[in-house]
Amino acid sequence: MSAEVTVDPAERRVFIDKQSPKAYKALLAAAEATKEVAAEAGLDRRLVELVNLRVSQINGCAYCLHVHTRAALREGETTQRLGVLPAWRDTELFTARERAALALAEATTNPADAALQAAAYGLAREVFTEEELSAAIWVAITINSFNRVSIMSKHPVRPMPGL
Repeated sequence: MSAEVTVDPAERRVFIDKQSPKAYKALLAAAEATKEVAAEAGLDRRLVELVNLRVSQINGCAYCLHVHTRAALREGETTQRLGVLPAWRDTELFTARERAALALAEATTNPADAALQAAAYGLAREVFTEEELSAAIWVAITINSFNRVSIMSKHPVRPMPGL
């Protein structure tokens, strides 16, 4: 006997990336531009993936965490650092540049916290050029946008054999 699964209509989500492909393509173009800006500014891909992951952790975006954990590992990130990323301030595992980028990521994700913004900006000014600082903020803005697409669409994360 099979059990029927009933989905509450309020829980069914529209995959907005599929429903509105024109808007999603514009977001993808912005992401590509951000990737280029980050590379031109000299931001390391591992640092970019740490920002993507930290923002996705704060926002609770399972799909983006899935995607960017795999990307970070491909870029040579360690499981130790990924495991302690939510507590990055309490470790000595992150460089001054990574710490500044993570602080900017958190300030960008929580823009209403003026004290957090000021502290993050001050820290970033100590270790980043203006080009790097701008690129790091754009990375955080971009992943925040993708988080909202995936969260509102409830993009699924399915088991992957071998992971």
